[in-house]
Amino acid sequence: MTEKIQNKGFFKRCINNPIVLFWFYILVNMVPSFYFAFTQPIDVLGKVVVLLFPLGLFMTIFSAFKNSGAWLLMCFPLMFLHAFQIVLFYLFGEDVIAADMFLNVATTNTSEINELLGSLLPSIAFVCFLYIPPIVFAIRQWKQKNYLDWSFRRQTLLPAVLLLVASLVLSFFSANKNTNTFAFNQDVYPINALHNLGFAVNKWDKVKRYPDTSKDFSFKAFRDSVPSPERQIYVLIIGETSRADNWSLYGYERETNPLLKNQENLYVFPDALTQSNTTHKSVSIILSDAEAENYNSIYRKKGIVHAFKEAGFKTICLSNQAENSSFIEFFTKEADIYKTIRTTDSKTRMTENHFDEELVSLMQQEIEQNEGDLFILLHSYGSHFNYMERYPETFKKFTPDNVAGVRKSEKDHLVNAYDNTILYTDYFLSQTIKALEKTNAEVAMLYTSDHGEDLFDDDRNRFLHASPSPTYYQLRIPFVMWFSNEYIANNKKRMNAVKENRTKPISTNAVFHTMINAAHIRTSYLEKDLSLVNRAFNAEARMYLNDHDIAVPYTKMNLKEEDLEMLKKNNIKE
Repeated sequence: MTEKIQNKGFFKRCINNPIVLFWFYILVNMVPSFYFAFTQPIDVLGKVVVLLFPLGLFMTIFSAFKNSGAWLLMCFPLMFLHAFQIVLFYLFGEDVIAADMFLNVATTNTSEINELLGSLLPSIAFVCFLYIPPIVFAIRQWKQKNYLDWSFRRQTLLPAVLLLVASLVLSFFSANKNTNTFAFNQDVYPINALHNLGFAVNKWDKVKRYPDTSKDFSFKAFRDSVPSPERQIYVLIIGETSRADNWSLYGYERETNPLLKNQENLYVFPDALTQSNTTHKSVSIILSDAEAENYNSIYRKKGIVHAFKEAGFKTICLSNQAENSSFIEFFTKEADIYKTIRTTDSKTRMTENHFDEELVSLMQQEIEQNEGDLFILLHSYGSHFNYMERYPETFKKFTPDNVAGVRKSEKDHLVNAYDNTILYTDYFLSQTIKALEKTNAEVAMLYTSDHGEDLFDDDRNRFLHASPSPTYYQLRIPFVMWFSNEYIANNKKRMNAVKENRTKPISTNAVFHTMINAAHIRTSYLEKDLSLVNRAFNAEARMYLNDHDIAVPYTKMNLKEEDLEMLKKNNIKE
C-alpha cells in the first residue's frame, strides 16, 4: 500500500512539473523520427541529422513560450500527422507518408476505408495510447497555468538552435543510399511529410481544375477510310489489385484460371508491370496516353473514351467502382452511356455490394440496344481488400477464407480469400468473352489490372499496396488480350504483331495505344512503338511514376533483395 502511494505521488509530481512535461512532449513528438533513424536507407550522418533536426525543432517550439501545454495543443495537426505516419509504419514497415497516400484518403471510397480500418486496430490503439495522455496533460497544464520559468527556457533555446544548425551542416555530408543525395524535404521528418502534403494539395487543386484545363483538347482522331464489313466492338477491362503471381496462367500452383486456360484466341503477356502502385495514377495512365515520362500532360488532355468518340464509336462505360472525384471519374463519364452499379446511400453511408458478373449482363443489354460500332469500358471490383467482399459464396473454393485481421498469422486465410477473388475474375472474364462471342462481331478485348498486392510474401511482412516504395508483387500484373475469330480473320498483320510482342516486356502505358491501334483509329497521339498490335512496338527500359510524379526506372524505386530475386526468378526484364 505504501509503495502504491509513493508511486502515485511520484506520478503526480511529474505531471505537475512543467520541465518533465516539456521533455515528455518532445519525446512523444520524436517517436516517428526514432523509427526513421533505424529504417531509412541513409548513411550514419544522415541518421544523426534525422534525429538532431526534429529534436532541435521541438526544443525550440516548446521553449519559445512559457505555456508549453498550450503549444502542444496547437501542435495537434502535427500529432495527427505523427499518428498517420505510425499507422503507415504498421502497414508497410518503412517510408514517409507519400503525397499519394494523402491523395488516397481523398479518392478512396468510404466502404474501402471502413474495410481497412478494422484491420488497423493494433496501430490505432498504439497511437491512442501514445498521444491521448500528452493531450490530457497539456489541457490540465494549460488550465492550471503551470508554466515554464524564463531561466529554463533561456538555457534550452540556445542548445536547440545549435542542434538545428548542426543538423543543417551535417546534411551536406549525408547521403541517401538509393539516390546518393540528401535533402530535408525528402529525407528528414516531419519536413518531408509536410512537403508531400503540400504537393498533394497542389495536385488535388490541379485535378479539380481539370475540366477547365482540358476542355479544348482534341485527339483529332478518325478511322481508316475503308471500314470493315463486320460490326466492330472493342472492350477494355480494368481489374483491381490483381497480381500475376496468383494467376495459374502465370504459373501459380493453384488452379485459379480453370476457364481461361482453355479459352481459344487468348494471349497472355507474361512480362507486364504497372507504372504506378496507386489506383488514381495507374488507372489514369491506362485510360489516357499519359505515361510516367509525361504524366503532367494529363491535366490538359482527354482520355481513351474521348478518342473513340471522336473516331465515331458509340462509347459505353460500366463500372463496379464507387465514384471518387479523380481522373478515373473524369475519363469514364465522357462515355455516351455511363453506369455505375456501386452507389453509396446518402443517409446510411452504406454501399450495397455487387459482384462483377452483373457487368456482363449490363454489357449484353447495351450491345443489343445500341447498333453500330462500340467501345466498351468495364471497371471491375476485382481483388481489393476486404477480399471476401469480392466474390459470391459459390466461389469459396480455397478455405478457410474468413479473415480475422491483418497480421502474419492470418496469411493462409488472406491468401485463400485472395485466390478466390482471382478464381472469380477468371469466371467474370470467361463470361465476358462468351457474351462477346455471341455478337459475331470483330472484337478485341484487353484486360489488365491497375496494380498488384503484397500478401505477407516474405520476411518483410508487407501487406496491401500503394506503399511509397513498391515491391515486386505490387508491380507485376496480369495482362491478357482476346480476339474474336472475325477480328483474327480480318486483321492478320495486327495478329502477327501480337504474337511477336507477346513475350516482350510491357507496361500499362501500352494500353491506350494498343486499343486505338487495334480499332484502326488514327491520331497524331498514337505511338506505334507502344502498340502491341503493331510490329513497330519497341520494348524499352520500363519506368515507374514516383510519388512526385517523376519517371524513374522501376529498378531504382528502393526495391529490396527479395524483389530482385523474384524479378530474376520470373525473367522480368528492366
